[in-house]
Amino acid sequence: MGERILVVDDDPIQRRLLEEAVRRFGHSPVVVDSGVEALRVLTSPDGRTISLVILDLVMPDLDGMGVLGEMRKAEIAVPVIVQTSHGGIDVVVSAMRAGAFDFVVKPISPERLQVSVANALKFANLEEEVVRTRRTVTGTLTFDDLATSSPAMDRVIRLGRRAAASQIPILIEGESGVGKELIARAIQGSSDRRAKPFVTVNCGAIAENLVESILFGHEKGAFTGAVDRHVGKFQEAHGGTLFLDEVGELPPEIQVKLLRAIQEGEIEPVGSRKPVKVDFRLISATNRSLLDLTKEGRFREDLYYRLNVFPVRVPPLRERKEDIPELVRTFVARFAAEEGRRRIVGVSAEAMALLERYDWPGNVRQIENAVFRAVVLSDGDLLGVEEFPQIAAQVGEVPVDDRRAVLVTGTAPGAATGVSSSVISGLPRLLAGTAEMPMSGWSPSPSGLVAGSGPAPFGFLRSLDETGHVRDLAAIEEEMIRIAIDHYGGRMTEVAKRLGIGRSTLYRKLKEYGLEEATNAEAAE
Repeated sequence: MGERILVVDDDPIQRRLLEEAVRRFGHSPVVVDSGVEALRVLTSPDGRTISLVILDLVMPDLDGMGVLGEMRKAEIAVPVIVQTSHGGIDVVVSAMRAGAFDFVVKPISPERLQVSVANALKFANLEEEVVRTRRTVTGTLTFDDLATSSPAMDRVIRLGRRAAASQIPILIEGESGVGKELIARAIQGSSDRRAKPFVTVNCGAIAENLVESILFGHEKGAFTGAVDRHVGKFQEAHGGTLFLDEVGELPPEIQVKLLRAIQEGEIEPVGSRKPVKVDFRLISATNRSLLDLTKEGRFREDLYYRLNVFPVRVPPLRERKEDIPELVRTFVARFAAEEGRRRIVGVSAEAMALLERYDWPGNVRQIENAVFRAVVLSDGDLLGVEEFPQIAAQVGEVPVDDRRAVLVTGTAPGAATGVSSSVISGLPRLLAGTAEMPMSGWSPSPSGLVAGSGPAPFGFLRSLDETGHVRDLAAIEEEMIRIAIDHYGGRMTEVAKRLGIGRSTLYRKLKEYGLEEATNAEAAE
């Protein structure tokens, strides 16, 4: 299901109507009959999963205005749509001042409620992304801001929270793109160094002759071209956190100086006559095994043990696919706002099922870029399968049973957007321009078809093989020659002319690909 929406109403008939409406919109309703129960849900551990509240204003004991007041006191920032039988301007103004996002008047029109729910969820997602970005910039990002709900990440967060409570050196391990820097920022934001400098250094992206100067700084005149004094990254991070990404790429001579900096808490800028004391929290990251590099003699063993005091492994996205809907929702909200595509409210069920079936070798960075491209390509309210052609080319057709995901934000597919929920079934005709074409055996891609269980439509060339890799040129050339011979009825002069090669070259290729005998046999028939 989509988002969890809390329905609060003391009228059983109204509760039932709202519950069914929320389900019809593609979301999961949580229903309570009083304001007291609503606050109990919102303040419980499951309260973080509530994305929206539909709240009746008139209730016994604790009414809607009371609930809004208690939510403000508890700093619960969930958007609220209030419903009332009295649409007076004074009631509306009071509710909005108390923190309500929108209001609806009973009896509620399903279309009006659907628009209100879609807008509230979209606003909440965008506001959440703005807050996350602001906290990232200010160094106050915490683990509560991470877009994750998978058990595999629970251990990472537990370890991160414990590490944040001390000054222990941390080594974050994981494949490229899994979000190692984000974990490092959350550790700092959860520690007593929050809001202090967070300095990032990509050790693999610095020229070897500049590493020492960039990390430790240099004095004026220390070497040719050093016309001014330069403060290194260690000094920039004084009082805060130094994040060394791809630490395994550091040259051996720099590893020695790094070891001293960790042990003594001081550095020696190039050309300086005395060491400089620095106070920093060190977090290192690597996408390679430092232990293997140590065994190979490419990384100092003593430094390895200094860095690997508190290892944290961030699992790849293929091991935590429960995070995909949350990540997609976050990226859609961000890019829709950044690109001015505010009409985009989410992702269709078919597209979400497609994204969940893919293994994402590039991890979070890859899914971020895929959603960015999809937002730019989209002309509708929903991101569909056609907005993810590269993914569709490698995954193939998604079984109907797997199309269980609904919108990431906003309304349900086909409800009020005019977008068909059967995008995949119409995709072959969209791409190939044919009247009828079976879906099995091939999948759309930007440049052709993927080899599958059945033949490609005549005139199409598969550009990818069964594993999703690009086919070699020889195989494509052979298939092109076969198509040309078939299309021109074996008239070799015409075939050579259309292929842009000479007859002798054509016959040589027929022999090379073993097509000569097959062609002669067909001609004999």
